[in-house]
Amino acid sequence: MIKRISLILFIFLFNFCEKQDENINPFIPDVSFEKTINLSLPNYDNLNYNGGSYFLQNVGVKGVILFNLNNSILAWEASCPNEKPSNCSTMEIQGLQAECQCNFNLYSLANGQPLKINTSNSYPMVAYFTQKSGNSLRIYN
Repeated sequence: MIKRISLILFIFLFNFCEKQDENINPFIPDVSFEKTINLSLPNYDNLNYNGGSYFLQNVGVKGVILFNLNNSILAWEASCPNEKPSNCSTMEIQGLQAECQCNFNLYSLANGQPLKINTSNSYPMVAYFTQKSGNSLRIYN
């Protein structure tokens, strides 16, 4: 009986903690996509260097910002995480940061966290998955 109660309690606590860690952004719709790019092409040359970035259009909600962090390519949704998608909600790359054009919020491309927030919301950038194999980079959700 004690083992059964302990097991039920463990399952309850595990599920509770798991749900607390979820960060669902109400502004960014969940979209499925998959895109593979060839990093040896001249368009993507900047991604071969640490701190290099590239704006990839026609994927995700408003595009994807790719960023080289210590030779790992990170992929971020280009739609401002604290705004509903609109004409001005596409972020622009500003060096090592991304800036929202609607509210001028700044986010780190290294970790997606907000650096300067001018709104009451404070969601981080939405991350996508990447998988590098040779010169091919697969970006997907």
